[in-house]
Amino acid sequence: MKLKRSFSSYLLIMLVFFQMISALPAGWSLVIKPSGTGIGIPLDLLQHTPFPDYMIPGLFLFFFLGLLPALIFYGLVKRPIFNALEKFNLYKDYHWSWTFSFYLGLILILWINMQLYFIREFSILHFVYSMLGILIILIAHLPSTKRDFKK
Repeated sequence: MKLKRSFSSYLLIMLVFFQMISALPAGWSLVIKPSGTGIGIPLDLLQHTPFPDYMIPGLFLFFFLGLLPALIFYGLVKRPIFNALEKFNLYKDYHWSWTFSFYLGLILILWINMQLYFIREFSILHFVYSMLGILIILIAHLPSTKRDFKK
């Protein structure tokens, strides 16, 4: 049976996919080259942070903003039942992937705000990814999107 989706659901899927493909390579690069040279960011940006290099931020970026969106993307597209993930689903009337897309938006906004707090420099990417987090949350909460992921 083919599931009909709203435009807003396709948009949510595309935004989660964008987050996934932008974070996986950047996070992995920071893990394998914690100096930041792999993606061209200097270590001196970390002077006001608790981190000596980009290993921990890279792991967070790779897992929580790369692999987690990959799982959410799969869930939004295929809608599999994963009982283990349902345990973390605060909105039991909706598929876990819908709820986790909301979580992703929150994590992304928090991530960017922590960067701004610690790094003390603003980049256009901070604005872009803050807006991405906000858009993910807003689009997930549109009535048409919620209807598509209601159990």
